[in-house]
Amino acid sequence: MFRSTLRALHSGPYAKLLRRFFLVGSFAAGVQMVLLWLFVEVGGLNYLLGAVIAIELTIVLSYVLNNAWTFRTMQNTGVVEYLYGLLKTNVVRGTAIPIQLGVLFVLVEWVTVPYLLANAVAIGISGLYRFALDAHWTWG
Repeated sequence: MFRSTLRALHSGPYAKLLRRFFLVGSFAAGVQMVLLWLFVEVGGLNYLLGAVIAIELTIVLSYVLNNAWTFRTMQNTGVVEYLYGLLKTNVVRGTAIPIQLGVLFVLVEWVTVPYLLANAVAIGISGLYRFALDAHWTWG
C-alpha cells in the first residue's frame, strides 16, 4: 500500500499538481515561519496570535502562486473569478487554521516543543487536507 501511494505521487493523475502544490506550500511555509518568528520575537505577540496573522498572510501568498503556477491550466482569471477563488481558498484554508493551531498548541503546551518546530509539524499535518480541498473546490 505504501509503495502504491508513493507511485501515485510520482506518476498518478495528480502527481504534477501535488509536487507543485508541495513546492508552493514549502515556500509559503518558510515565509510563514519567518513571519511567525518576527511577530513573536520582534513584535512580542503571543505565538498563537502571531501564527494566525502569519497563516492569513501566507494564505494570500499561496493562492497567488498556486493560481499562477500549480493550477495554471485551470487558473482563475478575470477580477471577479480571481477574487472569488481567493475567497474560496480562504474558506478552505480557514477551515485548516483550527487544525494547525490545535497541533501547534498541543505540541508547545503539552509536549513542550519549541513553537517554530511545532509550527512546522502543524503545517505538514494540515497540508494534505488543504491540498485535497483546494484541488477539488478552489480550482476543481
